[in-house]
Amino acid sequence: QVRLVESGGGSVESGGSLKLSCAADGDIRSTSVGWFRRLPGNWREGVAGIAPNGDTNYADSVQGRFAISRDNNENTVYLEMNNLKPEDTALYICAAGGYYYDEQGHSFAVWGEGTQVTVSA
Repeated sequence: QVRLVESGGGSVESGGSLKLSCAADGDIRSTSVGWFRRLPGNWREGVAGIAPNGDTNYADSVQGRFAISRDNNENTVYLEMNNLKPEDTALYICAAGGYYYDEQGHSFAVWGEGTQVTVSA
């Protein structure tokens, strides 16, 4: 199975932007990929998902601020995050092999280690 590596996290002020990358070491063109985040208190929630055909799904909390995209030539999925808020602070993790609309993540088989995003007020 493929391995996923996230990058692009960091510390920004409220209102700032970051672009996360999820790079796979194999072909993920026919695979849905999701971004999740683990919040303080160890609660995990779905952020966005993208299907092989480009269909997308977003959590209500990020709709209009975040955008998920994929570059199948690079086997990479991106999460562009704009107008970041302190409540977006979390460990962001990508996963592959599930249903792109699965916000709980139960259907995803392969997970990365995550990249930390910290947003200060």
